Amino acid sequence: MYGLIWRALPGPKWLKFIEALILILVIVGVLFEVVFPWVAANIPAFDNTVG
Repeated sequence: MYGLIWRALPGPKWLKFIEALILILVIVGVLFEVVFPWVAANIPAFDNTVG
């Protein structure tokens, strides 16, 4: 899978490295801004209360 992504990115090796780094940062940013808050709000396993 990573080889496929590496071959799909255009440019020389140094540019591919920068593009891959930007791609990773974008994915992590989307996870922290969209996915993780949605999971925290919609999964009841995080509502730990002792009654």
